[in-house]
Amino acid sequence: MSTPRPSLTLSSTVIDAPDAARLADFYRRLLGWEPVQEEPDWVKLLPPGGGSGLSFQTAKPYEPPVWPAPVTSSGEQLMMLHLDFEVTDLEAGVAHAVAEGATPAEFQPQRDVRVLFDPAGHPFCLFVRDQVPGEEPPISPEWVAEQARDIRTQDTLAAEAATPDRREAAGTGEPGAGEGVPA
Repeated sequence: MSTPRPSLTLSSTVIDAPDAARLADFYRRLLGWEPVQEEPDWVKLLPPGGGSGLSFQTAKPYEPPVWPAPVTSSGEQLMMLHLDFEVTDLEAGVAHAVAEGATPAEFQPQRDVRVLFDPAGHPFCLFVRDQVPGEEPPISPEWVAEQARDIRTQDTLAAEAATPDRREAAGTGEPGAGEGVPA
C-alpha cells in the first residue's frame, strides 16, 4: 500500500544574487510585480492576481553562470536553470528589458527567442508563442540600444514632470529659494 502523495504547490523560484534587493528591483520593474516579503538578504515578488513568484536571496560569494556553456567546463559556474517569459511583441520586450538593465547575449540560438542577462548575470529568455518559424525578428543591437535610450528618456521626462520645481515647493518663484542658496 502506497502513501498518498501530499499536496505540493510551487510557491516561488529562488534566485541567488550578490544583492537580493537590487536583483529583485530589476525583476519588479521588468515584470510589474510587487514585493510581498522583504528582509535583509531576501525579497519575494508575486504577480498580480496570484500564482507562483520569484524570490531572491543574497549569496556570498556569488559567481554568475557562464552561458552558453562551454564544451568542456573548467570549473566555471554553469547555468542550472533559466526563466522564460512570453511576450506579445519580441522587439518591445527586448527594448523594455534592456531599458531596465538587462543585457542581450551575444549568442542567440533561436530566431523566435531572445536570450538576455539580468544585472546579476543570470540568463533569461523572451519569446513570442505564435512566432512564424523561419521568420527572423528584425532586432539588431543598434535598434535595441535606440529603443532603450528612448524608454530611459521617457522615464526621465515623466519623473521630471512628476517632481515639483524646487522654487514652487519652497513657495517662491525666486531661483535658489528653498535650496540652501541665498536668493
